[in-house]
Amino acid sequence: MEKEDQRNFLLALVAMIAFVFLYQIFVMEPAQKRYQAQQAIVAAQQQAASVDTAAAEAAGPKPLPEALAAASRVKFDAPSIDGSIRLAGARLDDLQLKKHFLTVERAQEVRLLRPEESEFGYFTTYYWATGNTLVAGRNSNWTQVGEGTLSPGAPVMLSLESEGVRIDREISVDENYLFTFRDTVTNTSDAAKSLRPIGSVERHGNYKLFLNATEPGVAAEADNGLAHMGLMGVMDGNLRLKKYKPLFESKKIDGESADGSFSTATGGWWGLSDKYWMSVLVPAQATPFTASVNRASLARGGPLEVRTEGAEVSIAPGASVTVENRIFAGAKKFEILRNYEEAQGIPQFVDAIDWGWAFFLTKPFFYVLHWLHGLVGSFGWAILAFTVLVKLPLVPLYNASFKSMAKLKKLQEPMKEITERFAADPQRRQQEMMKLYKETGANPIGGCLPILVTIPIFYALYKTLYVTLDMRHEPFWYMKDLSAPDPTAIGNLFGLIPFWSAADIKGIFIIGTIFGIGILPLLYGATMAILQSLSPPPPDKMQARIIMALPLVFMFVFGGFAAGLVLYWVWSNVLTFIQQYTIMRMNGAETEVGKFVAGILGRRKAPAE
Repeated sequence: MEKEDQRNFLLALVAMIAFVFLYQIFVMEPAQKRYQAQQAIVAAQQQAASVDTAAAEAAGPKPLPEALAAASRVKFDAPSIDGSIRLAGARLDDLQLKKHFLTVERAQEVRLLRPEESEFGYFTTYYWATGNTLVAGRNSNWTQVGEGTLSPGAPVMLSLESEGVRIDREISVDENYLFTFRDTVTNTSDAAKSLRPIGSVERHGNYKLFLNATEPGVAAEADNGLAHMGLMGVMDGNLRLKKYKPLFESKKIDGESADGSFSTATGGWWGLSDKYWMSVLVPAQATPFTASVNRASLARGGPLEVRTEGAEVSIAPGASVTVENRIFAGAKKFEILRNYEEAQGIPQFVDAIDWGWAFFLTKPFFYVLHWLHGLVGSFGWAILAFTVLVKLPLVPLYNASFKSMAKLKKLQEPMKEITERFAADPQRRQQEMMKLYKETGANPIGGCLPILVTIPIFYALYKTLYVTLDMRHEPFWYMKDLSAPDPTAIGNLFGLIPFWSAADIKGIFIIGTIFGIGILPLLYGATMAILQSLSPPPPDKMQARIIMALPLVFMFVFGGFAAGLVLYWVWSNVLTFIQQYTIMRMNGAETEVGKFVAGILGRRKAPAE
């Protein structure tokens, strides 16, 4: 590469890094603060409403406690969830995740489903229709048969009579997140009836505010983030996705028919998925059904509703038909999804985790991390072990690269001499350089080859750690949450000043950029600088200065990354340093690290002499 081309490349690199910084400071951080402020207002309103029932007189959504108390309910309690089912409409509209919390302090459980009358109404159920008439609809008055709380092994019975039919609904729940609606429909009229089950997942209000209510701060990534948030389902063996923003704009979904629906004869599921949680309909898998988005509701400015419609069943007078449909409402935990896929026959259910276009890397990466986690008992140690496993197959490639660097390191003086001799003749200088490379067997691009492998590995691991629930609120060493940035900071003496958090420091604009950097990003910058010292510097002084500044730049870039990802890179740099230093010493190349160590040892020996 000519000197001018090298300069242009480095200028482009600097411009790209500057853009990332400016975008983070002027776009992402203000947006994040707006969402957090909005969520704080909502939380304050809900807290005030719980102690002041006079707020119920105000216009708009009802406080959550009042909305729950406004209708008759059947409670449920399972190891992973608790809440209640509203009898009007037999709606599953009150559900909390008992094993997942809003913050690492574990003070408040994540609430996924909410009554329609409350802020962020979000509920799901199955209706029944004949023609265009709902037999069991949104507000049909179901009656509980008997008493009791729904729990695993203890189903509840509901009953409804309407339009010449009686529906006996048995609702059961397992130990995780799957509800089963077993409906026995009896024709009590004198004429034959044709009915079909309709599944519905309905969400009200601003979707970004809701996302922040279940995972603080995630709304900023809803439209362009790495994790898919929006419509998700599998129909006829194909995964269908649409993010919330285009979904609310009624944009076309890939694969939908002219009437806006999807059909399947091989089973499937359909619903709404957030980063870590989802609510999806799983109709009877042995019979065909269709799925759609209720665009008529969106056109009226109404709520977002996704629906499934099962095949019609014909019922003679006095006869009965039993149909079983299911609902998943909970956390996208890998082991649970895999079990439902294998044991319950729900197709491609593990793909509810957004593996992305690089699924051929992200899935295997997660499987290995999951296996290591089971062996070592800690996700942090699993990441360190995974780093070793990833680097082992690349040892020959890195060895060849480091041998090439060692040769280039020994050629620094001859290359400097050629540069000075042919400073006025770039073409001759290039010819002499190539001749020198050929004579010594050095390859100037050999050191770049590992980067071609490292980049996809970096992306795939970043994606894997970002979208999977396993690292959320997972502690390791001094870190309470590997999915969040390093909690320590220079400004609070790495946690020694308890009243000033890293998040507070990072929020102080430019000052926070410097004093909000934690231990792991500092270690990354240091290890990157040490690695650079092993490589031959570019002959151009300006290029050398820019390259020397890169560890500092990337230290700030990595400051906002998940701590688990930065942990991977720090440990990877340490392993790379050991390997590269060993190879270069074996090939007789002198390094700056070697000079430094020799200088230290020399000074220590001096007094003894």
